[in-house]
Formats: sequence, C-alpha cells, structure tokens
Amino acid sequence: MINNNTIPTSKKYGESLWSKALRKFLSDKIGIIAFLIVLFYFLIALGVWFGFIGNKWDQLITDGYTGMSGEHIFGTNINGQDILERALYGTKTAFQIGFVVAIIAAMLGGILGAISGFFSGKILDVIITWLYGVIDSIPFYLFVAALAVALADNPYAMHIAMISTFWTATCRIIRGEVIKIKHLEYIEATRAIGVSYTKIIFKHIIPNTLHILLVQSTILFVEAIKSEVILSFLNLGVKEGVSWGLMIAEAAQEVPAGNFNNFIAASGFMFILVLAFNTFSDALQDALDPKKVS
Repeated sequence: MINNNTIPTSKKYGESLWSKALRKFLSDKIGIIAFLIVLFYFLIALGVWFGFIGNKWDQLITDGYTGMSGEHIFGTNINGQDILERALYGTKTAFQIGFVVAIIAAMLGGILGAISGFFSGKILDVIITWLYGVIDSIPFYLFVAALAVALADNPYAMHIAMISTFWTATCRIIRGEVIKIKHLEYIEATRAIGVSYTKIIFKHIIPNTLHILLVQSTILFVEAIKSEVILSFLNLGVKEGVSWGLMIAEAAQEVPAGNFNNFIAASGFMFILVLAFNTFSDALQDALDPKKVS
C-alpha cells in the first residue's frame, strides 16, 4: 500500500509544469524583486505611451546645458532639452524595440527550430541549419549594420536587422528539444493514426516548447536593448523619437566638456533595466526547468 504522505504534493494533485514553475518562482525573492523593477519600467513605458509623462522630451527649455536642479533633476542637455524627460521617453522606446524584436524573433526561431527538429536529417533540416550557420558565421554588428544601411528609409530597419539575426539561437535550442520530443510515445501515437505533420508540429510539439520560448524571449529582449544602444551610437539605430542609445551618442559631445548628466541618466536607466531583466530571466529559467521543478 502506498503512503500518500510520501508522494510529492505536485504529483498528488497533478500539478502542471506552469503551476509548479509559478510556485518555484514566487519562492525566489531576488527574482520577484527583479520582476517588480521590470514591471515598474513597464509602467513608465505605458505612462509615456499614453502621454502622462515624458511628453516634453523634445522641447527646448534652456539655451544649452544646465546642471541638476529641483526643476530639472538631471539638468538639460547641450540642446537645452530636459534629460529626465528624454530618459523616460527612452524607456518606451526600449520596450517597443525589445518586445517587437523578442516576440517575432522567438516565434520565428521556434517555428523554424520545430520544423528542423521534426524533419532532422532531411532536406528541410539541412536548409534551416545551413541558413542559421551562415548567419551565425557573419560578425553580428557587421551584418546588422549592413541590413540597417540597406533598409535606411524603412522606420523598422533596425527591427528587421535584429530579427534577421536573433532567431538563430532560439532555432538551435528548439531544434535540439524537438529532436527529443518527437520520439516520445504520444507523438509516435499521433503519427501512427495519421495526424498531419503540420498539426503535430503546431498543436503537439510547439506548445511543449513554450517554456523555452518564454525564457528565450526575455533573453532576446535584453539583447535588443543593448544592440539598439550600440547601433544608435553608430547612427544606425532609432531615427524618430529618442532612445538611451541616442542620448549616449549625444553625451559623446558633452562628456569631454565635463557634462556627464546625459550619459549618467541614459546609462543608469539602461543598466538597471538590463540587470533586472537578466536576473528575472535567470529566475524564470530556473523555475521553468523541468529537472529542477518538484
């Protein structure tokens, strides 16, 4: 006779992977703090989006650079624009770029990875692995810069350039996972009863890789923000509005003159968000790891 007290709670009540992951994540205090910081930034982005804050980012308030004051916490930049307003607006830009790039790149990588893994060793797999192998062999910023220049008139040139390269890592990870999944009994059963390959991939395989895609999306979000800063610094990034990358590029003219506020504000906002998102991503990965969830 089995003693119910020896059975883990999650198994006694048929707890799902997602509920187990949530329970584990809620027990991670550092992860929770990181998530709350990310949420705070997201609320700032929403505030800018709806025009509650950051809507004076382009107004010329003074004749030039001014230091910190009660009226302008970070002072004004070389053009006389409020630095805090621009940093707040940059938060919206960061989330807009991060979300678009992360979601599309993760979806593209997930779908191609699932197809490649399911048909491993066949022509589709060869084509997909060859494609991401070629892309990965090209220096990242050189490839992104070339695409950004080629699509210079397109307001989403930078997004397209990042997505074109960011999907490869997700594709490789999902491919490896699907190669293992496709040999499981329930997949073999669906194939035996004649279920189409398309239905198997999109209904039975991809849903079982969502935990990986979620973690990959958080990683890609951070990569998109950091890449935007570098591309904007090289004048290949944001063309409309303002971003932390553009602020740091502007600061290159101010720092030699001893004016550090623009650089401190932009890099400080970015540093805290990236650190929080990385910590949140690590906590999420630990929580969603089937080997660690109990």
